[in-house]
Amino acid sequence: MGLGPNLLANYGEAVSMILFAIGFTNLLLQKNLIKKIIGLNIMDTATYLFLALKGYIQGRVAPIVVNGVQEVEAYINPIPGGLVLTGIVVSVSVSALMLSLTICLYRRYHTLDLDEISTLLKKEEN
Repeated sequence: MGLGPNLLANYGEAVSMILFAIGFTNLLLQKNLIKKIIGLNIMDTATYLFLALKGYIQGRVAPIVVNGVQEVEAYINPIPGGLVLTGIVVSVSVSALMLSLTICLYRRYHTLDLDEISTLLKKEEN
């Protein structure tokens, strides 16, 4: 029982799914806020890899008209690349916001453990 031709032909998609699973597991199981942010960034990267792989077509080039070639079949679709670039910009800003909020939480509670922050928050309410 081998890997099969589909897995070998789509190894990039398999790698992106494995990366997404690693990031999702990290996001769920870690208590440290920095490690959760890293897990979310791994998930973002896996999504961008998947989109980039799905947007690429073997034998085609970027949609820049060169030498008068204007047939659609000669070029790749530019939308997945645009989505990836937009997603990277958004994820960088979201990561910066999460890190700044994490710094604020650390300054207030002197810990990055979510369980400790939760117990300290409950003590503050009482």
